[in-house]
Formats: sequence, structure tokens, C-alpha cells
Amino acid sequence: MLKNYEIRKYQMEPEEIKESVREKREELVRQQQVIKEHKLPVFVLIEGWGAAGKGTLIGNLIKELDPRFFQVVKMQKANEDEKRKPFLWRYMEKIPEAGKFVFLDSGWLNETVDDVMHDKIDDVALEKRLRQIRTFERQLKDNGYLVVKLFLQIPPKEQKHRLDKLLENKDTSWRVDEDDILQVKKREKFEKVYDRILEATNTGYVPWNIVDAVDEKQALLQVLHLLTNQINQAVENFKILPEILHKDYPLLKMPKLAEVPLDQEMSKEEYEIELKKLQKKLKKLHNKIYRKRIPVIIAYEGWDAAGKGGNIKRLTSALDPRGFEVYPIAAPEPHEKARHYLWRFYHRLPKDGHIAIFDRTWYGRVMVERLEGFCTENDWKRAYNEINEFEKDLSDWGAVVIKFWIQIDKDTQLARFTERQNTPEKQWKITDEDWRNREKWDDYEAAIDEMIAKTSTENAPWFIIQSNNKYYARIQAIRTVIDEIEKKLNGR
Repeated sequence: MLKNYEIRKYQMEPEEIKESVREKREELVRQQQVIKEHKLPVFVLIEGWGAAGKGTLIGNLIKELDPRFFQVVKMQKANEDEKRKPFLWRYMEKIPEAGKFVFLDSGWLNETVDDVMHDKIDDVALEKRLRQIRTFERQLKDNGYLVVKLFLQIPPKEQKHRLDKLLENKDTSWRVDEDDILQVKKREKFEKVYDRILEATNTGYVPWNIVDAVDEKQALLQVLHLLTNQINQAVENFKILPEILHKDYPLLKMPKLAEVPLDQEMSKEEYEIELKKLQKKLKKLHNKIYRKRIPVIIAYEGWDAAGKGGNIKRLTSALDPRGFEVYPIAAPEPHEKARHYLWRFYHRLPKDGHIAIFDRTWYGRVMVERLEGFCTENDWKRAYNEINEFEKDLSDWGAVVIKFWIQIDKDTQLARFTERQNTPEKQWKITDEDWRNREKWDDYEAAIDEMIAKTSTENAPWFIIQSNNKYYARIQAIRTVIDEIEKKLNGR
């Protein structure tokens, strides 16, 4: 893409360019209200060679915009905490709310090129990352985002001239870092790597736009044309439903909930003996995963009153409180609802070596949101593949992903509901919504069966825990966590 790129100039007089810039700026200002009304989030990624003028371009783009509806983010090199999260975590963190702009100064392209040039990733890891980037960009687009990717192109001589000029002045020399200088020294090699990554991520749904950045005003005009045109197109096409993809993830054969036996029993005495033994073992494993920097993500779903809370409590009692976090997931807050539905879960991912436990999860998309009409049919049907992609990325990162469905029968749920309602200190646990959901038991069961069948993958399997007997359920859950962590530690 870069090797064959020819510098193009507008055949316009300076005054004509100035007038065109003014008109396009005014159009962009008007579009701010349009994207607000249509709740269109616009994510502008600005990449390019060192000294190509990314900062200047962004400054010129935002000059007339309402600052309440945009954010400029300069991505620095990943800090130690960020390095302990999945690669795309810090970019997912920066995605805009619906109806707003985010301008990202450098991003996943520049970081990936640097990692290749500094031998931080090999070819296998690079291909895996490129797949993750394509997935990330496609998911944003499918979930209503406009992603505009710009690469500012300047010739080698122009880059060297600009860097030399910056270095001459002590007030500007700080803007030149080692990577900028390395680009000049190894320009040809950098160009090959840039081309490889640009071509691999130049998709029909989120293409790259190469910008001639030799002349500042012409670059600005080109970008204004690109940005306003793409916003107009996105607004025009916002009602077009994205394609529902079905990728071939290896799925495990799972029983339907009605086929799961619920007759397992365990006495309190047996439970207490086994619990003590298993908690001791889990405590040791927690130390090992911390030392080996292995992240663990435990996702709990299940019927109301199935015993998720008690289950989690016995699990966490064995863990070092500095090394885990429990996230009770309720209805999304306004700032969460205004972003990609997976954003609030990315936001809560653990550092490597730590454990994140989710009490309710991203599977709300294909259960509550599906059945209560909080998302469209296209949204929840698309989510099966999106969730499998998300969990595959977690697995590729090195995480142990454990998903529990806590199963009880309808009679057991009624008995527990009644007990809660009749016990003053437990009444807070039962709500009108719990009773309403119970009336839709059959609909939920059908949705859950489909969910488990379509998302129980080899890298993120479902475990159905029999929970009519709470003692048995707690022991089974802890055993499963131990088994899955040991598999990871043993390389299985």
C-alpha cells in the first residue's frame, strides 16, 4: 500500500484550498448534531510515520467542534499494568460513546509495527494479532460504530527533514523519540512491515485511507473530505442490518437443561470435610497462577435462587483477596449502554496472574436482552459469534475461561423464593422481577439451551452444575476450577 502510493496534490490555488477547508469544517460541525441525533459513535484512528503531522492534523480537525462531544487520546507505549491485559484492552477502553467522536493519535497499527520491529512477537503471534484486530474492527462496525482509519504518508527525505528540524530546537526536540530515529535508519524495513499489516487489516468493512501528508493544508482537506463523506454514508446506511456470521469454532456436545439429572446429594458433614480440602488446594493454585502470570476468568450464570452467591463465597474464601475481584453485573449504566455491549466486561478483565469472577455476564445479550426486547433480533443472533470471538481472544491471551450454569428445577426455585419471601433477613434477595422471570421459565430455558449449545467451545466450555443440593453444587464448582487451572499449568 505504501510502496506503490503516489503523492497526489489538489490542483487548486491556495485560496481555493482555504475556502474548501472552511466549507468542510462547517459541514463537520453540522455533522456533530447529526451523529448525536443518530447516536452514531465515530472512532477516528490516525496513524502514520513519525513527524508526519498527526498532532497538527487532529488540532485542525477539532478546531471548530463542540468539545463536549469529542475526545482526543494520545496513545503512549503500554505501561506495566496495560501489558498485563489483552492487547486490545486499552483500545476497547477508548471507544466513544454513542453520538460522540474519539480521535486516537496512534493505535494498534503503530504498536504492532513496533512489536515486530523490536522482535517482541513472531510470525505466529503476529497472525493471531492481525486476526484479533480484524475481529475488533468488524465488531465495532457491526455494533453501529463508524471506524475511520487514516495513515499519514510522507517520503523518507521529508521525514528526515522534519525530524532534523525538530531536533535543532530544544523546545521541540523532546517530540522526537528513539522509534522516530529508527524509522529513518531502517525506513525500508519499516515500510515492509507497515505494508504487511496495512494490507492484512485493509478490509471492506473498515478500510485504510492513505493520506498525502507532505502539505499540511492539503492533508487537512483530504481528511475532511474522507471524514465527512464517511459520516454521511454511515448515517445513510445506519438502518442496514449487519451480516450474522457463523464461524466454525469447535463446539462441545452439551445436554439440554431438561436432560441434566438433579438427584445428586451431599451431607453437610461430607461437604465440610471436602470443602476444607479443596479450598486448601485452591489456595496453593492461586499462588501458582500469580507466579506464572496466568489470568483466570470465572463466569457465573444460572437460575434466580440457584445459589450463585453462596457458590462464589465458598470459592473466594480460599483466595488471596489481593488477587481476585468479584463483579456483580446488573443492568448497564447509561455510560455503559452507550458503548459496545462487551465494553463493560473488557473494562473488568483481570491482570495476568489475577482472577475475575463475574456474577452474571456478557451472556445477558442472548438471555435477558433477547427475551425482554432490550436488543434487536439481529443483535442477539450476531452475539453468539461475537462472544465466541471474545472468549477465543481471552484464551489466546493465556486466560483460563470457566463458565458455570447453575441448574435447579422449577420446584426448587419456588421453594427458595418462598423461603426468602418469608425470612426477613433474606427478603432483599427476592424481587418482583424474579417472579416475572419465573413466569417465562420455558422461554428462558429454550434460550439457555441454544446459548450453551452455540457457545460451549473447546477454549471456553460450559459446565452445568447440579444445584438442587447446594453443598454438592459448591463442591463441584470448586473442583472444576481446580481441574481447569491444573490443566493450564500442566499444558493440557
